[in-house]
Amino acid sequence: MRLEKYDRQKSKEYAQKWAYKRNPQYYNFDSIGGDCTNFISQCIYAGSGIMNYNKLYGWYYNNANDKSPSWTGVEFLYNFLINNNGIGPIGEISNEIEIGDVVQLSFDGIKFSHSLIVVEIKQSNVFTASHTLDSYERNINSYLYKKIRFIHIKGVKK
Repeated sequence: MRLEKYDRQKSKEYAQKWAYKRNPQYYNFDSIGGDCTNFISQCIYAGSGIMNYNKLYGWYYNNANDKSPSWTGVEFLYNFLINNNGIGPIGEISNEIEIGDVVQLSFDGIKFSHSLIVVEIKQSNVFTASHTLDSYERNINSYLYKKIRFIHIKGVKK
C-alpha cells in the first residue's frame, strides 16, 4: 500500500453540492440520530475515492443496513481515521488543518457528538459544512461547544 494524495478540492465540491440537500445514493439518518457523520464520510469518500471493507475496523457504506459504524458514528469515524492501518483515508489529530479535514465538537465537554468538514480557511477563521444542522461556510466560532478536535487527513492508502 502506498500513501496517495487526498483530493481536498473534490471533498469541498461535494460538501458544497450536498450541504443543503441529500444525495439519494445514501440513506438520510436525520430521523434516527442525525446525518452529520454520514455526510462527512461522503465528503471524505469524494476526496479519497476508496472505502475500507474490513468488517471489524473498516469504513464503508453499501446501504443503510450494510455500513460500518465508522461511516455514521462520530467516535467510530475518529477511531477509524486515527488508527487505520489498512486502505482508505489516514488522519491525525492536529491544529494544522486544511480544506477537507474533519472537525468534531463536544457540546457537553464529555462526548463528541457532531462532525463537520472544513471548506474554507480565511484569516485564521475556519468555515465548515455539515448536515443535521445543515450549513455551508459556517464559522466554527458560531457553535457553542465545550471541546473541539481537528482531524487532519494525511493521505489515502491504496
